[in-house]
Amino acid sequence: MTAIAVTIAGSDSGGGAGIQADLKTFSANGVFGASVLTALTAQNTLGVSAIHDVPPDFVRAQIDAVYSDLAVKATKIGMLSTVATIEAVADGLKAHDTGPVVLDPVMVAASGDPLLADSAVETLISALVPLADIITPNLHEAARMLETGPAGSETEMHAQAERLLGLGAKAVLLKGGHGDGPESADLFLDRDGAAVWLRDRRIETDNTHGTGCTLSSAIAAGLAGRQTLAQSVRAAKAYIQAAIAAADRLEIGAGHGPVHHFHALWSK
Repeated sequence: MTAIAVTIAGSDSGGGAGIQADLKTFSANGVFGASVLTALTAQNTLGVSAIHDVPPDFVRAQIDAVYSDLAVKATKIGMLSTVATIEAVADGLKAHDTGPVVLDPVMVAASGDPLLADSAVETLISALVPLADIITPNLHEAARMLETGPAGSETEMHAQAERLLGLGAKAVLLKGGHGDGPESADLFLDRDGAAVWLRDRRIETDNTHGTGCTLSSAIAAGLAGRQTLAQSVRAAKAYIQAAIAAADRLEIGAGHGPVHHFHALWSK
């Protein structure tokens, strides 16, 4: 049977993040992608100039349409900017067989533009985190969820990952890409308690737009293809590392360009 994954997220009109990045990632990893749009953004490599939220009842209608017909094997959740949207998504997920759920708690765009209202953070934590098989916050998103400062060491990252598990998720991938040093170290932690550090060299490039969306979607693609969660996380880390390394082969926009989702398929 064809592996199918669904992304529930916002649209990036510039094509580097959001729904567009998710579908590219699914395709690059051999998975058919379907989508539920939660918001439209007027966006390019320089920033976000406007956001138009999709009405919650229409978000739910998309969920019902997709899951009632397609044999979905994994779900990725990205940008959810309002309380009503989060509640609509949570209710929709409970009503359908979604497969494993990957929750990327998108809060701020790479340009620094806010994508999640402060009032919605508590609802995200209470309504969606317990439904997730894995959450994938970066250091700043984890700090906002825990109402603390960003972790400044691996010891602090481990402590915050344990606190994030306490919010109800089955596993956490705490991303260290916003940290310092020659390595980009991510921490995978599940309820079995075994910490797995995923380390790669830090790549010097300004073209990192969509990294979080891409990584979480690659995890969902692995799960849709029947990999274990640990296998999916490792494969996704390798995929995003290669996509960042190849990003400068693209010439997209005047700001922070996208990673290269099709680095393995397009000719050099």
